[in-house]
Amino acid sequence: QVQLVESGGGLVQAGGSLRLSCAATGRAFGRYVMGWFRQASGKQREFVAAINRSGGPTAYADSVKGRFTIARDNAERAVYLQMNSLVFEDTAVYYCAAADAPSLWSNRLEYGYWGQGTQVTVSS
Repeated sequence: QVQLVESGGGLVQAGGSLRLSCAATGRAFGRYVMGWFRQASGKQREFVAAINRSGGPTAYADSVKGRFTIARDNAERAVYLQMNSLVFEDTAVYYCAAADAPSLWSNRLEYGYWGQGTQVTVSS
């Protein structure tokens, strides 16, 4: 089992950057595929990015490709989301999630562990 706590959200102007962090506690952090999802007000939670267990292959939603970068540090039990060139549409609560053996990284139903979320607000 793993517990997740996100940090790093805040208010930023359009065009700016933020770096989200997700700290994990519990054993065997390295066994999980890690993902970032977001949920804007009145909308469904959507996939943002994911990274495999060793920190190699990654996947991104089309809306963030080229602007966001996901990374992980298994020794620190942490996963990060570097967000650049932010736009108003990136405003949402961002969640860190862990999946044991997902068949589809972008499917939120595959993730069994979630953090409490961190708010990102981009002013236009």
